[in-house]
Amino acid sequence: MPDSTLLQELLPLREAAQHAGVHPCTVRRWVAAGRLTGYRIGPRLVKVDMRELDRLIEPITGGAG
Repeated sequence: MPDSTLLQELLPLREAAQHAGVHPCTVRRWVAAGRLTGYRIGPRLVKVDMRELDRLIEPITGGAG
């Protein structure tokens, strides 16, 4: 069972998508692909760790565009 600190950092998929600036389906795909860990809360609700989501979103630095 996740500890209480982790539970405070979990976001529902819709909120995680807003935080990342993507569609909720994109966050679902990231969970399905294993790029992001999903935590099922009850029979329907899936949440993701905001810290893990922030690590997944990296700025592009340097290089030619």
